Amino acid sequence: MQQRDNHTHLILANVVVFVLTPLMIAVAAQAQIAFSSNRDGNAEIYVMDADGGNTRRLTNNPASDHSPLWSFDGKRIAFVSERDGHVHPIRGWSTSEIYVMDADGTNQHNLTNDPHDDRHPSWSPDGKHIVFETDRDNDRGHNIEIYVMDADGGNQRKLTNNLTEDRYPAWSPDGERIAFSARREGHVVHNLDITYEIYVMDADGGNEQRLTENRHNDRHPSWSPDGERIAFVSDRKGDLANFEIYVMDADGGNQQKLTNHRAWDGSPSWSPNGERIVFHSERDGNYEIYVIDANGGNLQNLTNHPGGDFGPAWLNSPFSVAPTGKKFTMWGWLKRVER
Repeated sequence: MQQRDNHTHLILANVVVFVLTPLMIAVAAQAQIAFSSNRDGNAEIYVMDADGGNTRRLTNNPASDHSPLWSFDGKRIAFVSERDGHVHPIRGWSTSEIYVMDADGTNQHNLTNDPHDDRHPSWSPDGKHIVFETDRDNDRGHNIEIYVMDADGGNQRKLTNNLTEDRYPAWSPDGERIAFSARREGHVVHNLDITYEIYVMDADGGNEQRLTENRHNDRHPSWSPDGERIAFVSDRKGDLANFEIYVMDADGGNQQKLTNHRAWDGSPSWSPNGERIVFHSERDGNYEIYVIDANGGNLQNLTNHPGGDFGPAWLNSPFSVAPTGKKFTMWGWLKRVER
């Protein structure tokens, strides 16, 4: 009986390896970085391999396309576009809408259609929802809130409700929380302005908690694939033109600076294994894409083009790193068979 069980387990293990191996290979082949660039005359969405090679353009539109973000399964990319021709009722410029396309650039279509700005999309891990920021609730344009919608653009609803700005939402890998930046009344005033701090809330908008508190701006939170750390940018050196990349624990502790340069560093995004962070910087005179180890070492330049390259987003597949406390379904099933 024991011998038959062992034989059955061996067969099941081989089946799992047979199924998972091509998936892991596919994910490795897709270990890509999406970014925006104006190298062809206006901002378009591009993708490149993780070493900076094999650059190819995904969008081709006279309007600006930017802020790409991969779905967790790597099959789709959400992005921001001004191609709809809406004019902001207060600011007078073309407004931004949330779009989505397949990972190869096909099937581009808009998810939002509002005369105000909708920006900074972030996918839920299950791919069913997208969180974003919008100023649609305030005709003066000063009140920015965080909304969530279904992945097809339906069921748009507000998660935050404040008098100032809630921006740059980022969904946690376990799907339970959303990190964001906020300018709230009562924050310490820096250069006669209310500063941004990093907050986190439950995915339904409840249980808001403040993670940073200092005299300067903390923005653009980005979760590590295991959900244990958050990268962000800050101007806490005292120069509004000089943002650096920082990292902290998911509860706000252990805040550390990774970059140290007089130029602007921004838009951090983690590698699938959590060991590196990609970001943009203008330290070479224009925006380029760089990558750095998560401990601040081994800085490398991935792009080198006269046009600006900015807003990188690393593909983080659930097959490469499982969120904290999670296991791959098939692997967990195999372990149960062992018992």
